[in-house]
Amino acid sequence: MYMTITREKMISVLLFEDNKNFRESLSLYLASSDGLWLTGAFPDATEAVKLVKKYQPDVVLMDIQMPHLSGIDAMRQIKSAFPEVKVLIQTVFEDDDKIFAAICAGANGYIIKNPRPETYVKAIEDVYNGGSHLNPTIAARVLAMFQNQFVQREQSYISLTAREKEVLQCMVKGMSYKMIAAHCDISFNTVHSHVKKIYDKLHVNSAPEAVVKALAMRLV
Repeated sequence: MYMTITREKMISVLLFEDNKNFRESLSLYLASSDGLWLTGAFPDATEAVKLVKKYQPDVVLMDIQMPHLSGIDAMRQIKSAFPEVKVLIQTVFEDDDKIFAAICAGANGYIIKNPRPETYVKAIEDVYNGGSHLNPTIAARVLAMFQNQFVQREQSYISLTAREKEVLQCMVKGMSYKMIAAHCDISFNTVHSHVKKIYDKLHVNSAPEAVVKALAMRLV
């Protein structure tokens, strides 16, 4: 099923999807996409950590509704063991509680399943490059949830430097780390350092969470 090509300069992807027909069709498309290397596709996530350790993917495409172990719980385990691995959550549902749980648990992106496979390629590239892929509808709903939660009372305790605000504004625009570095005329490593400090100050674990919280609190 998978292309016999080298991994160099390609984004390696590990897919977890319980729907057999959808898994096979999506696998075929991803495996034939330029710039992607599909390392494996599995019907459940009970051994997700072991499989991530074996295949060392750059991005994990995780269905939220998995048998035996939910996609969110599997993502938590992956993030705990391999925090550098990007996890893109996919689902057919727009359930507020699940969206909120996935973003707060560290999801790097959240995509609604659709019949256009090219959407997945764009989403995978976005999260791999440090962006925060969120369906516009989901982004609006997550923003509303944050606004209705605790963010307003935390606003006075968050103090960002001018450079951190500039980097955060670039993140809100969906820029990758490389694009932020060019825009701000700083190194990639410096961008990474600023983003880490932003995460710490906002008490978040991912770019999507940082973006919606920044917008909800009007930090940018």
